[in-house]
Amino acid sequence: MKTVPQITTEQAAAFVKDGDILLQGGFGMTGNPVHLMDALSKTETKNITFIGNNVGEAGIGGGRLLRNGQLKKMIGSFFTSNPEAVKAAQDGIVEYELIPQGTLAEALRAGGAGIGGFYTPTAAGTPIAEGKETKIIDGVEQVFVKGIRGNVAFIRAWKADTAGNLIYRMTEQNFNRAMATAADLVIAEVEEIVAEGALDPNYIHTPGCYIDYLVQATLTLEDLGSSASVSKGKKVSEDRMNMAKRALQELKKGDVVNLGIGIPTLVADLITPKHGVILHTENGMLGVGPEPVDGGGAMNYPVNAGKIPVTAVPGSSYFDSADSFAMIRGKHVDIAVMGGLEVDEHANLANWAVPGQPLLGVGGAMDLASGAKTLIITMNHNNRDGSSKIVPTCTLPLTTLGSVDMVITELAVFKYIDDKLTLIELMPGATLEEVRERTEAKFVEQLA
Repeated sequence: MKTVPQITTEQAAAFVKDGDILLQGGFGMTGNPVHLMDALSKTETKNITFIGNNVGEAGIGGGRLLRNGQLKKMIGSFFTSNPEAVKAAQDGIVEYELIPQGTLAEALRAGGAGIGGFYTPTAAGTPIAEGKETKIIDGVEQVFVKGIRGNVAFIRAWKADTAGNLIYRMTEQNFNRAMATAADLVIAEVEEIVAEGALDPNYIHTPGCYIDYLVQATLTLEDLGSSASVSKGKKVSEDRMNMAKRALQELKKGDVVNLGIGIPTLVADLITPKHGVILHTENGMLGVGPEPVDGGGAMNYPVNAGKIPVTAVPGSSYFDSADSFAMIRGKHVDIAVMGGLEVDEHANLANWAVPGQPLLGVGGAMDLASGAKTLIITMNHNNRDGSSKIVPTCTLPLTTLGSVDMVITELAVFKYIDDKLTLIELMPGATLEEVRERTEAKFVEQLA
């Protein structure tokens, strides 16, 4: 068996050259090779094309390179978590390309497997697909995506043996597994290096043939950024909680359910073991439990898609982002509950961008919206200026076409019945007159 050289972070950083394409594993700061990125930030290397789910956080991970002016281009799915990345993109300081999260994971897996590209229904009919080749396959419009490879990959694992075999910890697989296959040179930052043969072959996630160098580095709480601990004192309005309670009524025992950021996350607080609902999070976990009561963070717990530490219920499993989105696109997720900015009469959804506002990240929304068997949208009925969010035709950038099944607001519950937006229920305290007055879209009434 080969022995993979062990090097320092400084030696690792020297492998990245001006103009290189750098793949960086991690989801937020979970599974993020922060020590390698820190070492690279201390070099003079510039004009880097950075590929990762997000550009770290402000001054952490990829955020260090951004702050130093070392990045020429950012390619990822969610830049919003780093305000400095959003500003750099919107000010034209750094080039950027947004790719839906599942598409990014699959493009990396394809690149690593020697596959030139693939077609996916994700993003069809949205601004992300503009200028790209599309094809109708089995009656569904699909977008062609080229496989992704890099010059160098920096990844993070929990344990390695001296042969380079890797084991990841909890939700730290995320993008690391695919990136370990998709670069000319792969450097793994690991918490612990053990002797060859000390790791059970049954539990190896990444075989040593993919790894060129190992770097031993120990994580600290400071390395985890916003995932370091669970924040306390969350205040929830009655309207938002009512929407969450109504969404819960749609979940059946045995359903695999993905909850988006915002109002949907409140549903998780209401789910008990007796509901029998299996929560899925797109960064690689099935069987998500409540937030840890001890306030612990990502050092001891997995994280959800909101990068918040959570617990694991009995029977949980962990996997990487590519497998997670394969579950979504393959219709193995029964229900997705998501937030919305606009929903229209044609069951179209816009929920990821508002022109001129600092929102720069599609994340997994497009994959989930088109991939889940049932899509439920929870959102406020109106914008702050009083304008309706349920409209004749969406004017904001689209997330998905014709995929919405139900809309829950603080005033009403709508379903699409026979392709028509249909009011089926009034929420507590709401009147029919109020719903009519505050809804711009035309709808049919089928109240019990």
